[in-house]
Amino acid sequence: MAPLFVLLGLLPLAFAGHDYGQALTKSILYFEAQRSGYLPSTQRVQWRSNSGLDDGKANGVDLVGGYYDAGDNVKFGLPMAFTITMLSWSVVEYGTQISGSGELGHAMDAIKWGTDYLIKAHTEPNVLYGEVGDGDSDHYCWQRPEDMTTSRQAYRIDTNHPGSDLAGETAAAMAAASIVFSHSNPSYATELLTHAQQLFEFADKYRGKYDSSITVAQKYYQSVSGYFDELLWAAAWLYKATNNQYYLSYLGKNGDAFGGTGWDMTEFSWDVKYAGVQTLVAKLLMGGKAGQYTPVFERYQEKAESFMCSCLGKGSKSVQKTPGGLIFRQSWNNLQFVTSSSFLLAVYSDYLTSAGKNLNCASGSVPASELLSLAKSQVDYILGDNPRATSYMVGYGTNYPQQVHHRGSSIISIKVDSSFVTCRGGYATWYASKSSDPNLLTGAIVGGPDAYDNFADERENYEQTEPATYNNAPLLGLLARLNGGHSGYNQLLPVATAVPRSRPNTAPVTKTTPAQGSSSASSIAIEQKTTTSWNYKGNTYYRYSTIVTNKSDKSLTDLNLSISNLYGPLWGLTKSGGTYSFPSWLNSLPAGKSLEFVYISASQADVSVSSYTLV
Repeated sequence: MAPLFVLLGLLPLAFAGHDYGQALTKSILYFEAQRSGYLPSTQRVQWRSNSGLDDGKANGVDLVGGYYDAGDNVKFGLPMAFTITMLSWSVVEYGTQISGSGELGHAMDAIKWGTDYLIKAHTEPNVLYGEVGDGDSDHYCWQRPEDMTTSRQAYRIDTNHPGSDLAGETAAAMAAASIVFSHSNPSYATELLTHAQQLFEFADKYRGKYDSSITVAQKYYQSVSGYFDELLWAAAWLYKATNNQYYLSYLGKNGDAFGGTGWDMTEFSWDVKYAGVQTLVAKLLMGGKAGQYTPVFERYQEKAESFMCSCLGKGSKSVQKTPGGLIFRQSWNNLQFVTSSSFLLAVYSDYLTSAGKNLNCASGSVPASELLSLAKSQVDYILGDNPRATSYMVGYGTNYPQQVHHRGSSIISIKVDSSFVTCRGGYATWYASKSSDPNLLTGAIVGGPDAYDNFADERENYEQTEPATYNNAPLLGLLARLNGGHSGYNQLLPVATAVPRSRPNTAPVTKTTPAQGSSSASSIAIEQKTTTSWNYKGNTYYRYSTIVTNKSDKSLTDLNLSISNLYGPLWGLTKSGGTYSFPSWLNSLPAGKSLEFVYISASQADVSVSSYTLV
């Protein structure tokens, strides 16, 4: 069976040297430090307190909540929405791995803190509030968010002041989040989808750049790439969330005109979404969903692969790297590009592996595993494998930034000293201090080193020491992927994300143990089908989908399946000894519900029920 594993790119990688699980836990914790509004009883970052409680009041709306974007106290809508999209994509792709790390609940909390705010900000179908506060007045002051005296004026887009990029990204965030909550909170997922569809229609019908309408954003989050990329990005996420052919057609009909098939990208960021769109569309193509738009989707994929090859240095152009091997885009907050690009590298590696394909570069065919290796090298650099031996994640390792450019972490907690910190007084007392931060901003990814791997840990060095939510969001899924190693999953299949559950408290009322070989008992139905096949070195391999359905009127627990004549990898079940059971995120199967697992083999395996419990 060696050819099969070579074909799938499943050769083992050495996921060692860093505690990716610990880094994952810390990276999620950072989002709690960035919260605005009334903090919940479950708040773990204890040095923070309530803030921004009058946000939106001057405009007659409730805009309490959401996230501060970086080291300041402004709520910028475009990067916040992108943060939520990337947190959601992390869970959509690697929810099983995040769950295995015990962090799925916290990840979903981080997403919902953002989407709850985005729902508030979308007050009418064609009205979206895109900023609270402004950068100029905020940057004049150095105050913790609990004390801020700066303007909390809110700014919006509407039919007379459009913002297709902002509305499109917010639609993408809500659509992606709806997938995350579709199983654990279906009513909330439906609410998110309604907002997403309205926002997409608003973005598409009333076109314009948001920073032409919300001009105070221009100095801080200018939409340089325009809005065509966000329209395609939103359509891709809405298709994933709804399976509505309208959005697939939108991608097919507008791919050429909107640049989705034309731009060879070397970055992926809160502003420029093309590489993300191209990656998502390539997945649709590899999953057999392109239909009549196959030629267009192939052009999207060519550009996706161009991005991947550029990162590897094996394309027609190459992404710049520091002497220490870090992807380098710009001196100001460079690590945002590193985490987002590395996430794309990892997911595309998994897409190719699932499809049994290699990457096509100008230098020739490249194994999918090289993409994952590059992504891993970037994460390892961030965590300390670099010329300075510095961890650029605050609180991870022993040598990490101590003077972070962040108002909240640099000023003593209001819970420790409630003395009011004035606007300019904060600069004199806290900003100018050469001492380490009084509050640890655990998990924050700072801006990072320059083009020559140099880094100055100084609070005023905002280009290198300021963190941002969109630095961390892509890293969530990437750390989960690396921590999970090569646990079984198939990225080309839909992923059902479940919130962690506990087992039912009721006692079993019946228990049945069918005889070996009984593939379909009265309570359980098993259906297998071939989904695709391919030839490799004279051998034919098949991917099989197996649906297990609970036909009883009770919940099914403790399911054990016997699978024999299996000659390849299997995804979607947990192996324990000689049998297979529910995946780690699932404890029971309700009446009438089904689960799916897949495997690759030269012939169909024998699947039978060994034991189960009905409660």
